[in-house]
Amino acid sequence: MTPPQSLETLEQRRAELVAQIAALGDLRSGSVTATMGRCGKPNCHCHQAHDPGHGPTLRLTYKVNGKTVTESMPGHEAVRKVEREIAEFRKLQSLHREFVEVNTQICQLRPAQPDAERQLPEEKKRLKPSGKRSRAK
Repeated sequence: MTPPQSLETLEQRRAELVAQIAALGDLRSGSVTATMGRCGKPNCHCHQAHDPGHGPTLRLTYKVNGKTVTESMPGHEAVRKVEREIAEFRKLQSLHREFVEVNTQICQLRPAQPDAERQLPEEKKRLKPSGKRSRAK
């Protein structure tokens, strides 16, 4: 178990994480997968027994509004680009997890303050009661 850290150390770590997140490059979620398949031509080699079929064809798969979207990758350069973007997304996920953990520790260490000390001067002003009386039935 790691020793408890000071509030100042945790706040410094949080600032470092924010800087690392801000420095991330282009990113996207998803994964690159290879697919094999058979074409529609009955005389093609892919329809022969023990033939693996056409491919592998590389595709990017990701979710949009709960639906899976698949894009074909046109070439090796596009695949390398997408893999770099996915790696940046994985870094973001890792930094996000650590950011939440550090913030949780900060929240646990920071002493509670009375509400009156945290209120803005405008909030401290009391509203005058209304001169109208409520209608009782």
